[in-house]
Amino acid sequence: MELLERVKSPADLRGLDPLDLDRLADEIRALLIERVTRNGGHLGPNLGVVELTIALHRVFDSPRDSLVWDTGHQAYVHKLLTGRAADFATLRTRGGMSGYPSRAESEHDLVENSHASTALSYADGLAHARQTRGDPGHVVAVIGDGALTGGMSWEAVNNIAAAPGRPLVVVINDNARSYAPTVGGLAQHLAALRTSRGYEEFLERAKYTLQGVPAVGGTVYRALHGAKKGLKDFLTPQALYEDLGLKYLGPVDGHDREAVEAALRRARAFGGSVVVHCITEKGRGYAPAEEDTRDRFHAVRAAPVPGRPAGSSGPTWTAAFGEELLAQAERRPDVVALTAAMLEPAGLLPLQRALPARVVDVGIAEQHAVTCAAGMAMGGLHPVVCVYATFLNRAFDQVIMDVALHRLPVTFVLDRAGITGDDGASHNGVWDLAALQAVPGLRIAAPRDRTTLRRQLDEALGTEDAPTLLRYPKGTLPADLPALDRITGPEGTTSVDVLARTGEDALLVAVGALAGACLAAAQDLAELGIGCTVVDPGWVKPVPRALVELAGRFDVVVTAEDGLRTGGVGETLAAALRDARTTPRELRTLGVPTGFLEHAPRAELLDECGLSGARIAEQVRRAVTDAAGHPPLKGAV
Repeated sequence: MELLERVKSPADLRGLDPLDLDRLADEIRALLIERVTRNGGHLGPNLGVVELTIALHRVFDSPRDSLVWDTGHQAYVHKLLTGRAADFATLRTRGGMSGYPSRAESEHDLVENSHASTALSYADGLAHARQTRGDPGHVVAVIGDGALTGGMSWEAVNNIAAAPGRPLVVVINDNARSYAPTVGGLAQHLAALRTSRGYEEFLERAKYTLQGVPAVGGTVYRALHGAKKGLKDFLTPQALYEDLGLKYLGPVDGHDREAVEAALRRARAFGGSVVVHCITEKGRGYAPAEEDTRDRFHAVRAAPVPGRPAGSSGPTWTAAFGEELLAQAERRPDVVALTAAMLEPAGLLPLQRALPARVVDVGIAEQHAVTCAAGMAMGGLHPVVCVYATFLNRAFDQVIMDVALHRLPVTFVLDRAGITGDDGASHNGVWDLAALQAVPGLRIAAPRDRTTLRRQLDEALGTEDAPTLLRYPKGTLPADLPALDRITGPEGTTSVDVLARTGEDALLVAVGALAGACLAAAQDLAELGIGCTVVDPGWVKPVPRALVELAGRFDVVVTAEDGLRTGGVGETLAAALRDARTTPRELRTLGVPTGFLEHAPRAELLDECGLSGARIAEQVRRAVTDAAGHPPLKGAV
């Protein structure tokens, strides 16, 4: 890594000759393969942007010029070239380098959010601010990996086109080859001409001269302009952008560093808004990724053996859901699944292979997915919207106004609910339980194992007068945790599973996948002479009346949920107990504190938030001790 060690800032790239730059690209790829397959992370996308990133940092002057990376998972090379190569071994480890841009790490990182389709809006705002303040420099937005399928990107393009004079460069990292590369000297020559000021001045002079010729001038100008436009559209896929008023350059071979640099220099010199279209290959330079036709090693697990991603440690929640949904779809012709560019991550490959007409991938468009599902439900289907929990945040309005308001039978399935860990703050799915408590009529379930996942999915699909939602975490599916007993509520309401009954010193309410930790806590407490009843309500919204009645009989009630404590299941139960005029001596609500969690393994973050078995046991012990020291509270929890 001789050359990479010499690159302490982007300025160091400008003194390297072409051979050194090629060697640097090789060193970067070798380091990416060695480290990402060991630590886990996004390998394929970063292998595809090596030359592009080198070119960006040679042409533009970060941080004087603002670089914004859409989604951010393809910014590893950017990190290496901005003085962080020495820390790359700590990628995605606790206290180490983030897998996404991080403002705390470097002044070269502007945007931390790892949600897609946002870069162009950030760039539009940055360019507006620079223009207003009179700040020099360019704004460069790099967008790819499907982010242009998101509607927010096109909202931004519409606004960027309304102010085309600002120095804003949009770099399309097209690694899906949705456009075939244009070849031949004529196309390259036309692209170079179209992004030069001289060409623009020539067009204006020609327009003025021709339109001044009586009778035929305007007709001749329109004919020549139409012929030119037709030739352009035939040669390159630029019509969409140029019809909006944006200059378009490309397509350019994104692995030809010199060609990319030339295109970027022309874009920089133009001074206005320019789209530079680069064709890249995800997984470039790593044979296993290039041969992986499925996703070209988009993301890999941490591996004990360098050079190969790790396999699964056992059945996952995602895989179990995929199998259960397929079984339901085979029995019910009205079941159809929707996802937002996450067929495999959401567990839908089995259904797609068996019943392809029953799966709809809408691209990175969660808002559309939810409202499209509403339309399907109106048409007599039962749609199942499958997304990561953190991404449903983007469609909150659609959940309320397009689904819940109409009491439509749409089922939402949230993968990666709760703390996800290594991917960092914006991938944690901790907001759903708190935010969705406000949605009228929505019923929410949190399965604890495969059996309850199967049962709750069946119940959700059987609900025809309201939306339903299931949530489960990232990771390995636990062994089934059978109930000792079921406590039923009034007719028509949900029951509560009793998982353990070692005594009645405290009621421990386990939400979903935290059931295992709560059972471990109960065992630890039993050894201390503290008896607990552990229950799993299953359906946590609305709060089961059986749970309210049961909690009212205990002096100590502790809830544990893998979601925000503020506004979550625990606080909702507390409100229900107040309404029922039932107040335990001690009610403790355990959950994730309000804030953004740093990246770290899920188990470590759960412990830090007080949600491991040992930490739950300690909280229950303290609550029991405190309850023994004072009488019941009146009118407050």
